[in-house]
Amino acid sequence: MARKTQTAEASPVADFEQSMQALEDLVGKMEAGEMTLEESLAAYERGVGLYRRCQGALEQAELRVRLLSDPAKPEDARDFDAGDHG
Repeated sequence: MARKTQTAEASPVADFEQSMQALEDLVGKMEAGEMTLEESLAAYERGVGLYRRCQGALEQAELRVRLLSDPAKPEDARDFDAGDHG
């Protein structure tokens, strides 16, 4: 029997990075201007889907940070300020 490959879902961070790379590749192809109108529309539609996946992954990451900051009250977590030094 063949060994089962890892079937666990990718982490939101890995999904974000893959989706972002696919979006950048897609934009590069569109900017090259060598697509037909139909191909451009399909690429745009795919790009919107990739953008939404990236947004979802970022929202999940923000929620995880809020939960880690204060698991009892994630809604009270402060926004991160790079100038904060504990």
